[in-house]
Amino acid sequence: MWDRDFFCVLRFSFLAVPLILASTGIRAQDQADFFNDSVTVSDCISYALKHQPLVNQLKIDELVADQTVRSTLSEWFPQISSGAGLTHYLKQPVIIFPNFSNPEGPKIEVTTGVKNSSSLQFSASQRIFDSDLWLAGRTAKDYRRQVRQSGQRDAIQLVVDINKAYYDVLLSRQMLNIINEDIDRLTVSLNDALALYKNGVRDKIDYSRATVSLNNARSQKISIVNSIGAKLTYLKQLMGYPGGKELILKNSFNEMKNEIMADTLEALPYKNRIEYQLLETNISLQGSMVAYNRLGFLPSLSGSANYNYIFQNDDFSKLYNKSFPNSTVGLVLSFPIFEGGKRIHELKRSKLLYDRLVLDTISVRDEMYTGYAGALASYKNNLAAYNLTLKNIEIARDVYVTLLSQYREGVKPYLEVIISETDLRTAQLNNLSSLIMLMFSKIDVDQALGKISVEY
Repeated sequence: MWDRDFFCVLRFSFLAVPLILASTGIRAQDQADFFNDSVTVSDCISYALKHQPLVNQLKIDELVADQTVRSTLSEWFPQISSGAGLTHYLKQPVIIFPNFSNPEGPKIEVTTGVKNSSSLQFSASQRIFDSDLWLAGRTAKDYRRQVRQSGQRDAIQLVVDINKAYYDVLLSRQMLNIINEDIDRLTVSLNDALALYKNGVRDKIDYSRATVSLNNARSQKISIVNSIGAKLTYLKQLMGYPGGKELILKNSFNEMKNEIMADTLEALPYKNRIEYQLLETNISLQGSMVAYNRLGFLPSLSGSANYNYIFQNDDFSKLYNKSFPNSTVGLVLSFPIFEGGKRIHELKRSKLLYDRLVLDTISVRDEMYTGYAGALASYKNNLAAYNLTLKNIEIARDVYVTLLSQYREGVKPYLEVIISETDLRTAQLNNLSSLIMLMFSKIDVDQALGKISVEY
């Protein structure tokens, strides 16, 4: 009993230890994939291209396409097969022959064959010409390119979304800094109003207005903090980053402002866009389909060879004592004579589809130009708005500083200080809002120009 339990425990240990080591290695590997320091937008994109499920699916799609091509092209190689069989007659067949000795008499029943037979066959076939395989060989490169370009299109959109999500979080945090500065100013104003009220210089209204303004700023801060959490979670989702892990973004606000400038006079290079490249690939594939339907009028040719071992004997124990081999070689030429006009209709249909795709190049170019013009117009509008908000900040700050000084001297009422402080905060927040819209439109312009490329 003890020996059996001992060996059971020993066997469990041998099984458990590798599993524990493997799980430890997995955890260590996963831990190495987490960021321990602040990350840039390039770091986020690199991480996404490695861990995002969508990108991994795109990689699998390419592998599937490659295996599909290899599977189809393998039919060009000789196809070799073998088979074996064993037959035992419970009742042998009978053939009736005339009685040549007595033609007028009854016919003779003759049992044919043997009770036991067995066979071993080897066969080989080779397609010499086949329009289906010709099409597979001609379109293999374009088919692989089509799948890859489709993946690149989706990956480019992912990169665009990550860029926008990253800068959205960054600018929201800058908004939080502005609110914190505003809270500091309002706190100072509240303390001043409280001191003046206690000294009997001012009534309670100034203190109450300062309290309301401070509470409003604190409420706005809570809203921004919550929105930052949601936006950061969305960024993690785009990256394929674990939601429960901390992700610290590098404070590259000033660097981001240096990246907002774009060349508004640059011409649109259509062929740089992945969508246009994908359309050209589809046109090439459809051109191959037209050629394939033309070849449908030609015959297909294949060769074959067979070698068979036949074993026959009435006595089962002696069945494999002697073989009766036979072999054949041959060619098969298949030529469909009439199919109801199907081949003609398929050829015309493929030509029409080809012409339609060629016309798509015109509409796609128009769509690209329209999209580029829209992105460029949005960029110019946002750039003008951004420059105006910079001037507004300077004016609003001067007004606030002046009124605050005059209020402390007893010249201006506190209401004007509150209004000027609100104008300053609004100007700063409008500046950040216009900046993020400017950054988004700059990314859209780069995407429209085909400047965003992805290799995964």
